Amino acid sequence: MSETTETIFSKIIRREIPADIIYEDDLALAFRDINSQAPVHILVIPKKPIPRLADAESGDDALLGHLLLTAKRVAEQAGLANGYRVVINTGSDGGQTVYHLHLHILGGRQMAWPPG
Repeated sequence: MSETTETIFSKIIRREIPADIIYEDDLALAFRDINSQAPVHILVIPKKPIPRLADAESGDDALLGHLLLTAKRVAEQAGLANGYRVVINTGSDGGQTVYHLHLHILGGRQMAWPPG
């Protein structure tokens, strides 16, 4: 994987594929997941194409922090005051299917543990 790898998320960022975008700033984009796993399922992605969390570098520390704060902001806007889960799947064993780093915000119901 490289920063030039094309993904569906790259196309969403460029508005080539429609998405229900609920938040955007210079560094990140948040939109509703079309394959929802909870009553509220939102994805937060960096505009910089980092394939996996395992590919992030020390120079990405501010961006990674920004993604978490964006997840917090988006969860608040979605009314998830009772709580929510933030998940990052990394690699095939971690369940990652799109190789563009993304955070899942899951909420709107009680989450079970362990998740799988």
